[in-house]
Amino acid sequence: MDTDAVTKNLILKESVFVAAEKLKGIIKQTPLEKNTYYSQKYNASIHFKREDLQVVRSYKIRGAYNKISSLPKEQLINGVVCASAGNHAQGVALSCQVLQAKGYVFMPVTTPKQKVNRVELLGKGFIEIILTGDTFDKCNLQALEFAQSQNVPYISPFNDQKVIEGQATVGAEILNELNKIDYIFVPIGGGGLASGIISLFKELSPETKIIGVEPQGAPAMYESVKESKIKKLSKIDKFVDGAAVQQVGDISYNICKEGLDDILLIPEGKVCSTLLELYNQEAIVAEPAGALSVAALDYYKDEIAGTNVVCIISGGNNDVMRMEEIKERSLLYEGLKHYFMIIFPQRPGALKEFVNDVLGPDDNIVLFEYSKKTNRESGPALVGIELQNKEGLSPLTNRMKKLNFFGEYVNSNKVLFEYLV
Repeated sequence: MDTDAVTKNLILKESVFVAAEKLKGIIKQTPLEKNTYYSQKYNASIHFKREDLQVVRSYKIRGAYNKISSLPKEQLINGVVCASAGNHAQGVALSCQVLQAKGYVFMPVTTPKQKVNRVELLGKGFIEIILTGDTFDKCNLQALEFAQSQNVPYISPFNDQKVIEGQATVGAEILNELNKIDYIFVPIGGGGLASGIISLFKELSPETKIIGVEPQGAPAMYESVKESKIKKLSKIDKFVDGAAVQQVGDISYNICKEGLDDILLIPEGKVCSTLLELYNQEAIVAEPAGALSVAALDYYKDEIAGTNVVCIISGGNNDVMRMEEIKERSLLYEGLKHYFMIIFPQRPGALKEFVNDVLGPDDNIVLFEYSKKTNRESGPALVGIELQNKEGLSPLTNRMKKLNFFGEYVNSNKVLFEYLV
């Protein structure tokens, strides 16, 4: 790592301490908890920084408030504008309410009503919500045009020095509680939080290895660092919505490209398995982006054994309506749920034969959609089967083929899977 290159891009620690003072009474100093379950699982001292317990259930309030409160009165008098469908919008809304400043929040028309209501609640009359565009990028473009035409400051979710200084206060609180930190795992979306952590740790705890974690379906920072230039992704998987961006900021890129010791890409299915584990084992309700850092531990289990580790649980704004999708993605990732086109003979007793002779004793049919008869001999059905363990797949498909029921394994056919399932 080029230490000089890192240093020239870092946010000054003095600015972070000023931000921390400014945030007193506005935010919670969230707990840094040693987690017994994960410490035993990985033979390490695992600590969770619980930003899911923040006043807006994510760290975003830190950067939003630090930025908006730093604006001169002559700028703030016209209000501020941002684009967000989630945590940043809530941080801006609360900041505007506290500072009694007008806020224009642009949100995609596809934003769930629950999130819109939450922003309205936090803003308490100081926020005007504008629903526009089917995607964040279209919505953000409208917000930027509004900011320019109305001469209203645009509050970036990550690509702003004052925002990064605010996010860096997460690191300041961690360092106040732990003297020795060997590894810190940080989720990355646009890179604001990671940039703040790098800035503080490289000066105050340079021996700590900083591991950035992105969703596999939105590797904007990973691809940019790999290409040595900021790269805009043409398509992303938006499931890990708190960390799914098409393009990182130039400020955060310059800091992260030199300051990160590694960047991990985590499959969305693995994130879902971790979300369920956090809930079932620890009663922690994390959002997908909030679970990224914990999901990364499996990929570093050998390196972190016997060390002090911090995982930042960045947020807990999870929508209960997504639970079925979370379970589905987890089961698919774990190799426990499989979909087939089954060819059923058009004769009495065929389904009974399939259940008795093809399915294993612990296999469970979770979907059965029978199509109309296509000819006199056979007809297809879409069948979803949940297994008790992933090793049961091969014996299952062998029995299907042996008894002439096998048609198509849908999981391996991406186009067919997305169309049918």
